[in-house]
Amino acid sequence: MDFLVNDLSLHGQFVDLGAFRESMSRVMQIREVARRYGRSVYCHRAFVNGQVTQEVQMPEAVQALSIEQRRAVMIWLTQHGPFWDDHREHDRDDWYECHGEIVTDTAVGEAAHGLLHGINRGLVSLSPSSYTFDPVAAERVLADETRQSASIRNYWEPTAFEAFVASAPPVLKSWAGLAVVAIARFSALTFAKGAFVPLQGHPFVPGAAQRIVVLLDVLHRMKQCFNDDDGGRSREGHRLYQEFFTGTAGDGGRGAAFSDSSDSEKNAFKSDLTFPNPVDPSETLFCTWHGKVQTPQFRIHFSYPIRRDDPLFVVHVGPKITKR
Repeated sequence: MDFLVNDLSLHGQFVDLGAFRESMSRVMQIREVARRYGRSVYCHRAFVNGQVTQEVQMPEAVQALSIEQRRAVMIWLTQHGPFWDDHREHDRDDWYECHGEIVTDTAVGEAAHGLLHGINRGLVSLSPSSYTFDPVAAERVLADETRQSASIRNYWEPTAFEAFVASAPPVLKSWAGLAVVAIARFSALTFAKGAFVPLQGHPFVPGAAQRIVVLLDVLHRMKQCFNDDDGGRSREGHRLYQEFFTGTAGDGGRGAAFSDSSDSEKNAFKSDLTFPNPVDPSETLFCTWHGKVQTPQFRIHFSYPIRRDDPLFVVHVGPKITKR
């Protein structure tokens, strides 16, 4: 779980620079705690220009910090980041609200989008501010005006933050760890015994591991989105299909997260795309449908179509098979 600095918690509310200095000191303490536990605190590149008091913006306000604090803050906010807007997940056309306020293109909107798509994220807020409450309730408003709710953990005191991260599940640090977490978490999926073996020997990439978790979470939810009466896809199942299997809605502007291999790939790589059936090795599965990880080019191959009464097999998690 990573955390985003809540840009909405900086809204010109500080009565003086002394109060800002104390608040920023707490944020930097939280950032240091996060680093000790292998977490990251992301900021937006525009946060460095936020309004601190009614008259003073961040570039001038940081002059009230000590030389050491000023250097650390400015290096973080202007150089090293990490910056969530460099790898944003939600699109500017998405509609997110929090307490009646549109929060698209803010850390609250990005964190809410992540939670709704299997990415566990929290917020770090300045205090005092209008965001000293936990959790933060946000909603995604869809085109048909239905709403999806996200409950975002929010921290502004270092002690409470450390108590949370100390008890949270450990950060993924290896492909083996990813396999253990995925198999335990996504119980609706049936993983082949060697599904994660193709990852062995490749450098561990945290961003790719996180993307794999997101894609597996979509498949996990899809497998559970069927009506009890006729076995047809539920309303939520149709939404997931439109968003992730057709590329017509979102996924950060990446297009369809899941797609079928082309006819030429099916012909050229027929043997490579054929896998033993995990529950009956005497049978084979031609698994051409796949989820996409772009950096590096990894793929998740699975059985298709997805039906209520058939297992959803995940047979390959690793490098792209159909490389020419």
